[in-house]
Parts: sequence; C-alpha cells; structure tokens
Amino acid sequence: MQAEPMLRVTYEKLSQELDYLKNKERAIIAKVIDEARELGDLKENAEYHAAKDKQGLMEARINEVGDLVGRAQVVDPSKLAHQRVSFGSTVTLTDVATDEELTYTIVGGQESNPDKGLISIQSPLARVLVGKEEGDEVEANLPDGKKNYDIEEIFYKDIVL
Repeated sequence: MQAEPMLRVTYEKLSQELDYLKNKERAIIAKVIDEARELGDLKENAEYHAAKDKQGLMEARINEVGDLVGRAQVVDPSKLAHQRVSFGSTVTLTDVATDEELTYTIVGGQESNPDKGLISIQSPLARVLVGKEEGDEVEANLPDGKKNYDIEEIFYKDIVL
C-alpha cells in the first residue's frame, strides 16, 4: 500500500466527504430505494434502477475516498528545507532547447492542477525533479517527448489550490 502525500486541507476535505457519504448519503439513497421498491414491479421500475445505479456509484466513491484517506501521508511543506526539490517545492525551470521559463509546484495527486502550475509528485516531470538542486540539469520523458531543463530556483511559497 503506497502512501499518498497530500496537504492537510486536502486530507480534511476528503475525510469530510467520506463522512458525508457514509453517514448521510447512504441513508438518503437507501430511503429512495425503499420508496421506489414500494412502487411495484422492479423489472420496469425506472426510479428503482436509477437509485440502485446512484447507490453503486456512491459506494465506489466511498471505496476510492476511503482508500485515499487510509493511505494519506499528510505533509506540511512549509516545514521542509527546499534546498532540494521535494513535496511542496516550487521550482523554476528553463527549457534548454527553447529557453522558455516554467514554474511548477510539486503537490499530491489529488491537488494536481497543471493549468495552475500544480503538478503531481507522481508525474514524470516531478519524479525526475525530486531530490535535485538548483543548477542541476534534468532530462524528462514527457508525453510530448524528451525535454531537458535547467533548475534555476527551488523555494517554498504558500500553495493555493
């Protein structure tokens, strides 16, 4: 069982969702199923089948969120040194081929949002960056091919999801 690094805010959000699904949503759907069952013939009862489908999706989500919460490794990146790239580090890179400057923050899979510059610690780029220092050059096998980057700066800043 692999640990899932995440911020405290993400852990709390997932825990609240899990609690709501288990303790509120389950009872609501059970009641809807009971009411639909009372309508008669289950073979042609659209309300019953819709409620059962919703119940299946909800149980799948409970399993998914329960797994994430169970594997959660809550990390406070403000307490880490960031001399080397680690969880919560913001990294400024220069594409060696194009001289384009990019900035990414390394976060957990549940917090990842590439459009906001938040990349998962499990992503191909983050995997080659973790443990590196300013001045290092890295080669990453990305979906659009191999890229070489110079690590210009590593620092911590508050992460806004």
